[in-house]
Amino acid sequence: MLSTGFAVSAGGAETAVQQKATGYLCQPTQEDEMGPFYRPGAPLRSQIGKGYLLTGTVKSAIDCSEISASLIEFWQTGPDGRYDDAHRAAVITGESGGYQLETDIPGEYLTRPAHIHIRVSAPGFRTLVTQHYLRRGTTSSVFDLTLIPVP
Repeated sequence: MLSTGFAVSAGGAETAVQQKATGYLCQPTQEDEMGPFYRPGAPLRSQIGKGYLLTGTVKSAIDCSEISASLIEFWQTGPDGRYDDAHRAAVITGESGGYQLETDIPGEYLTRPAHIHIRVSAPGFRTLVTQHYLRRGTTSSVFDLTLIPVP
């Protein structure tokens, strides 16, 4: 058997392939539709209900470093399946890039599963619009948001 003098784990190989294909060390968060109910100017608050806790970290796709001072806007339906001002919020990430939102479990409407709309903006990065889809029966989730730098 010929030895190369180093070993690469399966995870390391995946990361190297991903970085070569995209130029990013971290996979950017999948974009999703903004939908018709976004309104700018959501109040700064991290609690808009009880029953579901969403946490995560805003990161750079380039090197997976945390992004501080990111503005994250949330909007969702209330438990009754209707969008309202009570279920809008915005938070600003601290030095560690972390965020937390305590909210009601969004109601389902039409054919849409329970979800939370998210818009993230940070200096030097493309604005991200995505959605977090709740798993039925869960009361919390970690949803990291990885941004692409502007060219």
